Amino acid sequence: MSKPTDIRLKQVTYSQERIQYRTPIKFGGRVVNDALLFNVTADVETQDGRRGQGFGSMPMGNVWAWPTDKVDGETTLAALVAFAERGVKAADAHDSPGHPLELTHELAAAHGQIESDVEGQLSLADAMPRLAQLVAASPLEAAIHDAYGKAIGENSYNLLGAEFVNSDLSTYLTEEFAGEYLDQYTSRQPKAAMPIYHLVGALDPLFADDIAKRIDDGLPETLGEWIQGDGLTHLKIKLNGDDLDWDVDRVVAVERAASEAQSVRACDRWFYSLDFNEKCADVQYILDFLAKVGEKSAIALDRVQYIEQPTHRDLRANPENRMHEAAKIKPVVIDESLLDLESLLLAREQGYSGIALKACKGHSEALLMGAAAQKYNLFLCVQDLTCVGASFLHSASVAARVPTVAAIEGNGRQYCPVGNMGWDERFPGMFNISDGTVATSELSGAGLGF
Repeated sequence: MSKPTDIRLKQVTYSQERIQYRTPIKFGGRVVNDALLFNVTADVETQDGRRGQGFGSMPMGNVWAWPTDKVDGETTLAALVAFAERGVKAADAHDSPGHPLELTHELAAAHGQIESDVEGQLSLADAMPRLAQLVAASPLEAAIHDAYGKAIGENSYNLLGAEFVNSDLSTYLTEEFAGEYLDQYTSRQPKAAMPIYHLVGALDPLFADDIAKRIDDGLPETLGEWIQGDGLTHLKIKLNGDDLDWDVDRVVAVERAASEAQSVRACDRWFYSLDFNEKCADVQYILDFLAKVGEKSAIALDRVQYIEQPTHRDLRANPENRMHEAAKIKPVVIDESLLDLESLLLAREQGYSGIALKACKGHSEALLMGAAAQKYNLFLCVQDLTCVGASFLHSASVAARVPTVAAIEGNGRQYCPVGNMGWDERFPGMFNISDGTVATSELSGAGLGF
């Protein structure tokens, strides 16, 4: 039954902006030098006549969401943008009222047709993967959820219970969730502060000798400089996954650089996450890697909190890649593999012990998968997509409202700080870091909180 708080989409528009990276980032064997932000504004009206405007923004991360040798990068980027544009037009024409969970669910039903239209429009040699579709649709979802809270004058994370939502979670997940709502899996107030995971990319200098020519723009350049400048305690290390000696030596070198910098701060407790970006051939590579790291630096191995997406993202096509043995040593989470509840359940069956939530896969998806992960006692973390400005605040808001998430990744300040201009003045605690944490308490306003 419809509620007075249900909204109709009155007008939905979009804009784009391209941002150059300060330094390149390498992952999954590819190098990225810039980002295209797709921004969406949604004007809505509740059934009882209240109006609100929401905003959503996300980098169109085609290199991450659509790694392919069949289509060049500019074409895959154009396809994501075309998909996002068509999604906005579909939303602008959508007329039925509902809660944002319902509206985004209804709009997602048209993704298959939109993908087919884009494939024909651009004569694509490769079908757009579901992950790329989710990324392209994510700023629209953010704008709808944000507009809903703005119209009602409340934080959107506090509008997820039976008072506001027309059907329980069994509609979107399974009968196990009958009678349950997302307010049971989210917090009414954001965490006051959260540690930020700083990315150590494969091209990033650890020591001064690693720099051929300094940028000299006032920001840190070596890992040690970043640690001392921002007071970092959480480091995400990008690894190759197909060069065991390099990967082991990289972790040991990061430990040496971190130890030197942390000794200056008199800090003796910090953590690592390890991201192989799907490049490991099998679980044995991970087991060998962990064993060798332990031999060379037991303390470095002890600092590892979790391992992210070590093998191919297509779990169904690679059933032999079972993670049970590795997950006994450290939590192993899926990232690129997580597309829906079916993929979460399959990953759990194949031995993965956690999932990475990402705002760039859609706000509704992040909340639903966060609920499922908590129900199944899975390890939870939140990753970003080199998010800047509003997209970073959106990602951080998810992390701040899902109870079991302990830290938030945010590397936009490293690679494209220009994208944070203006936002850093409005939310200084989220962008000006000195003790290794971001002030997620600032994300308590109406809508998505910022």
